[in-house]
Amino acid sequence: MKEKLYTIPLNDAVNANDECPFCFIERELEQNSLDFVLGNSSSYMESDIRDQTDKTGFCRVHMKKMFDYGNTLGNALILQTHYHKLREEMKKQFDSFTPRKSSILGRFRRSDSGADRNPIAAWTASKDCSCFICQNIKDTFNRYVKTFFWLYRRDNEFKNKILNGKGFCLHHFGILCDEMDKYLNDKEKAEFYPAMFKLMDENFQRMEDDLVWLSDKFDYRNKNADWKNSKDALQRGMQKLRSGYPADPVYMLK
Repeated sequence: MKEKLYTIPLNDAVNANDECPFCFIERELEQNSLDFVLGNSSSYMESDIRDQTDKTGFCRVHMKKMFDYGNTLGNALILQTHYHKLREEMKKQFDSFTPRKSSILGRFRRSDSGADRNPIAAWTASKDCSCFICQNIKDTFNRYVKTFFWLYRRDNEFKNKILNGKGFCLHHFGILCDEMDKYLNDKEKAEFYPAMFKLMDENFQRMEDDLVWLSDKFDYRNKNADWKNSKDALQRGMQKLRSGYPADPVYMLK
């Protein structure tokens, strides 16, 4: 099937022969987001972008990656106006807050049980799970999941690459299973599930074998034996379980 603009990144990810094509895509999306937020395009100087980052903020993981990325001035400007927005919200929360009266029953209630939760705690928790980069990645990633199923159903070459590839990390395999009902009919699911189960089992066995040989290489009797495919088994094994690239260097401003 002839490639379309929106299928190219997914085909590139599959052709990379990575442990998981969706890890490959997610890394690209994250790096593109860091470039967008702090890179040479200076999007942080655009008022509409700054409005979004002021409102949404960044999670702890991406705050650390922004620091590592560089651009001290860009980071400072983003944080400066975000603090201003946050203080406005904080003042409203503080002004409307009234401590609840203590009770014996209240001591045994879950602190996060909906309406019973402390409103200041609920507000701060909402900031913990709000991130401009996470949301940007999620929105685009969801479109690639949809594209995956579109290609799998219509492009035999793509389908065969998937079925003969290295499978997926456990995290992204779960996402595929969760989204499958939206895009496949009953007949397609009856074929898809067994094929994916076989693919995942075979590749987890491959990964286990690589890790076994990596461990065996520490035996003095195997000192001169070939490494086979085990030299990078540790980082690949971690990726296969939880996604991501543990051995990646810090992504920095070019």
